Amino acid sequence: MNDSNFIKEIIDKDLKIRKNDGRLHTRFPPEPNGYLHIGHAKSICLNFGLAKEYEGLCNLRFDDTNPEKEEVEYIDSIKEDVKWLGFDWDGRLYYASDYFEKLYKHAVQLIEKGKAYVCDLTMEEMRAYRGTLTEPGKDSPHRTREIEENLELFKEMHDGKFEDAARVLRAKIDMASGNLTMRDPVLYRIRRAEHHRTGDKWCIYPMYDFTHCISDSIEGITHSICTLEFENNRPLYDWILDQLGIHHPQQIEFARLNLGHTVLSKRKLLDLVEEKRVTGWDDPRMPTISGLRRRGYTPASIRDFCKKIGIAKFNSIVDIVVLENSIREELNKTAQRAMAVLNPLKVVIENYPEEEEETLDAINNPEDPDMGIRKVPFSRELYIERDDFQEEPHKKFFRLAPGREVRLRYAYFVKCTEVIKDVKGEIIELRCTYDPETRGGDSPDGRKVKGTIHWVSSKHAYKSEVRLYDHLFTERDPNKTKKDQDFKETINPESLEVLSTCYLEPSLKNVKLGISYQFERLGYFCADPVDSKEGAPIFNRTVSLRDTWGKVKGKS
Repeated sequence: MNDSNFIKEIIDKDLKIRKNDGRLHTRFPPEPNGYLHIGHAKSICLNFGLAKEYEGLCNLRFDDTNPEKEEVEYIDSIKEDVKWLGFDWDGRLYYASDYFEKLYKHAVQLIEKGKAYVCDLTMEEMRAYRGTLTEPGKDSPHRTREIEENLELFKEMHDGKFEDAARVLRAKIDMASGNLTMRDPVLYRIRRAEHHRTGDKWCIYPMYDFTHCISDSIEGITHSICTLEFENNRPLYDWILDQLGIHHPQQIEFARLNLGHTVLSKRKLLDLVEEKRVTGWDDPRMPTISGLRRRGYTPASIRDFCKKIGIAKFNSIVDIVVLENSIREELNKTAQRAMAVLNPLKVVIENYPEEEEETLDAINNPEDPDMGIRKVPFSRELYIERDDFQEEPHKKFFRLAPGREVRLRYAYFVKCTEVIKDVKGEIIELRCTYDPETRGGDSPDGRKVKGTIHWVSSKHAYKSEVRLYDHLFTERDPNKTKKDQDFKETINPESLEVLSTCYLEPSLKNVKLGISYQFERLGYFCADPVDSKEGAPIFNRTVSLRDTWGKVKGKS
């Protein structure tokens, strides 16, 4: 990350005075309880990017302290996503569960110092004792237990002598603190659950706040970079490390990513998956990295997006157009062009010989001449977009209409001579004539046309399904719904439109899955890597050619 920000200013100052012996060591510490999303991508790019820029190190660590919600599936997906984004932990893969023995010993150390105690209050009682923002909490009746009793009770918790949730270990800090996090937080709880790495070895598990800072310390992290919701937890982070007298990284908070027309809460994303509002974590409408990848986003476009939005100290909502523009800018330069007709209307060129066909030269990418040309078949019967014809054209409509001439992209001038309708009066076919002297260029007599439209040869076209994806939510901020309104009530009913009868130029039949193309005049589309079959790709719209959302009536 090349642009200056307040985190880099802190690092520059630390390196200048050779704090931490002049080292920079960061980490990306996801909890393996869901798939990574675009907000995590910001943190990945920040932590790994800083390590690369300052020639430091960055670990990948799974903070796996909640066995009931963690799965190996999530771990595998997270590793895949980090690699796909272009980063590598170079063998520094760690798990908080690696430190369970050390964490237990540090908890004992706090008890021995009189800084932690075993509490028998229920969760409801603890909440009642906690107080409010304006009222201090009350001491637990078990806060004055002797050190020896606490040590014995904690050992019995470890040995499985109590039922789940019967007792917890709490830090002894200050029940009158203005920061509710410091009012004797829970450090350990009893939880009989199978852990994905330690099995049933443990029946007590450390809380995230206790685990996280000690894990940072063990790994020699110098700068513990996290999002703003952990700002209130920083005093606890510092208190635990200071009480234990171990290596003390500096916690630095930055504003998390809030992206318009989507949600980035793991709980809410899980709701969408479990309630089948989407097809899965990798649904192309989801803001997950796997969903974006399936939709056709590239690692470079996501890294570019993270660089554009920068690092700030205050939360705000980033318009989703910023993300869409990043992929547009990249694909405009790199994506091969192709012609596809999504809403077909048949055209018959009556003066073109019935059995004749030819191949025309089409430019693969006008932004990159080195990408060369491809051959596109042309024949008497074609498909054009239904929207490219109007029987009674309005004043600013310059495409095909009765008696009007337009250019077929890379081909000829054609003129509509007849409109064929079915018994219901629906237009089913156009009859046209063409000028053979206009192949690939202007008319020799100097006549001009105002419109150019795309097409495919019906004889050669590949028939395919195309999925038009749009914003998942109608509200810019679906997290701020009306009172008693579920955020899912703002799901966009038009977030997916499936077009089952689309005609594509034949070059698209055997494309590599996961690669994006620009369908000329329509947008960027990716061959779906999940639902496609070999030789029969299904295409997902990555993004339109330009932002049209704000112009659609009723959208905000």
